[in-house]
Amino acid sequence: MALLLILLGAFTKSAQLPFHPWLPAAMVAPTPVSAYLHAASMVKAGVYLVARLSPAFADLAVWWVPVVAVGIGTMVVGGWRALAETDLKRVLAFGTVSQLGFLMVLFGAGGRIAALAGIGMLLAHGLFKAPLFMIVGVIDHATGTRDLRRLSGLRHSMPGVAAAGVLAAASMAGLPPLIGFVGKETAFAAFLDEGDSRSWAIALGLLAGSVLTAAYSARFVWGAFGAKAGKEPTPVHHAPGPLLTAPVWLCVVGGLALGLAAPVVDALAAGYADRYVPADAEQAGYEIALWHGLGLPLLFSAIAIGGGLLLHRHRKRVRTLAYRSPFSAQNGYENTVAGLERVAVVVTGRSQVGSLPAYLATILVVVVVLLAPATLAGGAWPADQVLYHEIAQVPLGIAVVVAAIAVVRERRRFTAVLLVGVIGYGVGGLFVVDGAPDLALAQFLVETLSLVAFVFVLRRLPSHFTEQPSPRRSQVFKAVLAGVGGIVVAGVAVVLSGARVAPSSTSGQFVALAPEGAGADNVIAAILVDFRALDTVGEIGVLFVAAAGVASLVLATRYDRGRDSGQGTPRHEKDVLG
Repeated sequence: MALLLILLGAFTKSAQLPFHPWLPAAMVAPTPVSAYLHAASMVKAGVYLVARLSPAFADLAVWWVPVVAVGIGTMVVGGWRALAETDLKRVLAFGTVSQLGFLMVLFGAGGRIAALAGIGMLLAHGLFKAPLFMIVGVIDHATGTRDLRRLSGLRHSMPGVAAAGVLAAASMAGLPPLIGFVGKETAFAAFLDEGDSRSWAIALGLLAGSVLTAAYSARFVWGAFGAKAGKEPTPVHHAPGPLLTAPVWLCVVGGLALGLAAPVVDALAAGYADRYVPADAEQAGYEIALWHGLGLPLLFSAIAIGGGLLLHRHRKRVRTLAYRSPFSAQNGYENTVAGLERVAVVVTGRSQVGSLPAYLATILVVVVVLLAPATLAGGAWPADQVLYHEIAQVPLGIAVVVAAIAVVRERRRFTAVLLVGVIGYGVGGLFVVDGAPDLALAQFLVETLSLVAFVFVLRRLPSHFTEQPSPRRSQVFKAVLAGVGGIVVAGVAVVLSGARVAPSSTSGQFVALAPEGAGADNVIAAILVDFRALDTVGEIGVLFVAAAGVASLVLATRYDRGRDSGQGTPRHEKDVLG
């Protein structure tokens, strides 16, 4: 469960399915910010977390199965959604989602070659996605639009930017001799060389995602720089200067240089990849290189490029299908929220009926249904349990029980309130007998304030209860439920009081520190006044709030009486106003 929760955090941070919609929605930032956050740093935090933990957990199915399944799904869905976008920045955003899924698979599947490919693609993604985002910013600055339907012929008016864009997109698609090709071929080799069904399934999933990657790479180049039939060349209002294009070329040249100098990437990646125990000597001797000869990895790279170009050739039909596809997590999220709201309305309408007896009955039913079986199954009645410890407890307990029964049968409001007060004072008396005078004092104060508040409220109500008598069946149900609930609560209290089998170090410390540390012989008094002094101050604050509530009721009653009698401003308001 801990690993799954860690993966959940990594998936949300790195925009994995189904949590990916936030990343395209975050494209409102300026493109240099997007280049830094969405290509170089922030969104890779989840991928980085998976990469750090995979050497320890990649051999566990609870780790690699979710990572591989979610990663391949994200790679395919992100690539497919990119084919439907018309905003160049959103094309790259969904491309980032797809590439993050690719990285998740490489780092989460385990294995030395997959780790090498992960580091290679991590470098490649930063070096081709950052310049692509900055190129979109250059185009937006020069033309005033990022809509590929309105852009046409920029390869003639902005040849330098177009050349940089083609190289960066080629690395993203996996064309040699760029770093993107080196990393992608290593990724195919990581799973094709093993030959088992699991590895082949992962390789085919990566191939499907790579076909879509090549397709949206071609879509970006065509949309940004291609000449559209029937469209005039887009006017360039501000020619891009060296300050705009130098960072783009720095990243593009870096991607080309690392592709040609693949041993440098291998040296950078080896420190991480060597944490994995290679399955055989062939894996142990594998190195990142620009050319490994003819083989299945090269064939898969060629299929990815050819399939992507074929999809781009039929781009109108593909875009229509991608636009109508059900892979929209945003719509799913909105539908889920709307469904929850409808369910909440129905549940609230059925459960919040405005009846206090119904609410109390629900609480008691839950207590009886859940606590009673658990207590009977896992609890034990204390062997030394006695009926009472002090003889004074007996009359106090009888008074509380008699007052509780009398409250149920009483029809006058004022008498019922007095009987409730008798119950509270009786409980306070039990606190005194049990050696807790401080707790008893708090109980007496609360009961007194409650009685005063009740009396002032009852002055505005009829003297007798006016509700219609309930059917006999309903009365029997309430009586049985209340009786069973009381028995369950009392039984649970007794069972829990005897559940401790070892002395509590905390209680022992309280007893030992009370005489010397607090100067008190009563440990309860020491806890309330000294050990839990701040808590007691809070309880005193509650008493003050209750007293203020009683005072406000008194003042409100006097104000209403004076206003109703037409005597002008009541006396207490005159005093307040001076």
